[in-house]
Amino acid sequence: AAMALNRAAMAVAFPLRRLAATRAAAGAQPPDNVVRVPWALRLRLQRGTQGRRRGQGEAAAVGPGKLLLRSRRPELSQPRWQTVGRWEQPQLVSAGWKHRKACGDYFQLEPSQEAAPALQAPPPDARQGPSFAEMGLQPELLAGLESLSLGRPTAVQRLAIPALRRGRSALCAAETGSGKTLAYLLPLLDGLLSRPEGPAVEAAGLASPRGLVVLPSRELAEQLRAPAPGLAVLLGTPGGLREALRRRFLVLERLRWMVLDEADALMDDSFAEPLEEILAHAPLAAGAPGPAGPGEARTQVVVVGATFPAGLSQTLGRFTDVGRFVTLTTQSLHRLPPHVQQKFVRLKGQDKLLELLQLLKEHPASGGAVLIFCNSASTVNWLGYILDDHKIKHLRLQGQMSAAARAGIFASFQKGDVSVLVCTDLASRGLDTSSVQLVVNYDFPDTLQDYLHRVGRVGRVGSKTPGAVVSFVTHRWDVDLVQKIETAARKRTGLPGMDSSITELRPKRG
Repeated sequence: AAMALNRAAMAVAFPLRRLAATRAAAGAQPPDNVVRVPWALRLRLQRGTQGRRRGQGEAAAVGPGKLLLRSRRPELSQPRWQTVGRWEQPQLVSAGWKHRKACGDYFQLEPSQEAAPALQAPPPDARQGPSFAEMGLQPELLAGLESLSLGRPTAVQRLAIPALRRGRSALCAAETGSGKTLAYLLPLLDGLLSRPEGPAVEAAGLASPRGLVVLPSRELAEQLRAPAPGLAVLLGTPGGLREALRRRFLVLERLRWMVLDEADALMDDSFAEPLEEILAHAPLAAGAPGPAGPGEARTQVVVVGATFPAGLSQTLGRFTDVGRFVTLTTQSLHRLPPHVQQKFVRLKGQDKLLELLQLLKEHPASGGAVLIFCNSASTVNWLGYILDDHKIKHLRLQGQMSAAARAGIFASFQKGDVSVLVCTDLASRGLDTSSVQLVVNYDFPDTLQDYLHRVGRVGRVGSKTPGAVVSFVTHRWDVDLVQKIETAARKRTGLPGMDSSITELRPKRG
């Protein structure tokens, strides 16, 4: 077996060395269809199953043509033109990955378009205009958007802004990095500018905002500063808002707009009680959601997220009429981003560290920032010590740190002081990571929802390049999720089991 592997390694390596030498002599760049072979596979090819020293193997060449999925085994690659039927079971690269002999195998989802789906132009027969000005926003907001060079709204903004300006309570669901923040902030600020009110209650020493945005982390609240300080908009986490309500620093009698951002994180058990207390203090049931009149005293509720948990409708239904919510969803919701390269590598757990160090070594200094995701704070800290030993400058971000420390760390990362951030899923939701060009799932995420949020850290609206994601697959339960991802990619469908929570919130029609 070792001799056969050595012969295979020579058969692969010799032509590539000759090709590389020829191209180097001609001053040419390496071909686009060459994929770096994982470290574990190089060991198997060059040293056989007994060798443990790192080999010097070259990348394996793959077949020509545009591919949807590129496999180490060319016969399992799928071209873009090939369509897998809805009821057809495709032949998966990851089908045998639960066996230990699969270690070293990999496949890669190739980008099928250059720009993010959110940036695609609206269809010619779209009812909403292609510009913010044609949506009727206030001149002050249009001037601010122009100063930020934001001239054309994204898909979710074209969908949500007109509906929210009409006063509709809504469930707004769109893929990560698609511009959801502006989709709800612009209608909120537009309403405040068009219907100003005096700060009567604030004079008595109480904060009484007209707009409230509830976010799952302080980092999000810091990032989402109100662009107009004179307007009564409050941003806060469930715990902080509950404390302010209990101490009577805050009252919600004048609340006109409430936004629940990153809804799946807010519905976590740790936030359940404070969130329900906040909802109980808001005047949500003082009128049915619908077109807003000048004297209508009730709160417009907007629930925002890229994924939604089961049970959301039951929680909201105790405080407001969920059946009257309008559902706003984009066509790319729950789908793998078609503009981001995604690679899955089957590895032994002991090989992950060496593969990560090789990735960081090969990542160019000009290649943008890197996010490395771990599933626990202890792994973040351990991996940080290893990177320190290898003199790799980095930052760490995990939930056991103090809020002040976390805020300073992420601010330093956003400014570009350090280009590598080792983190938990705390950094996977909502945070602006437009400078990130490489995401490494050192630990494979626990759920498909978590994978979508992590992959959404690259290729965002405002990013210079689409970026890439590399995932290390080590456990049998990781393979179960990878097989679902590969099947969805081959069939060009959304990820399974993600639409149930959206469906339960859609209004029932006769």
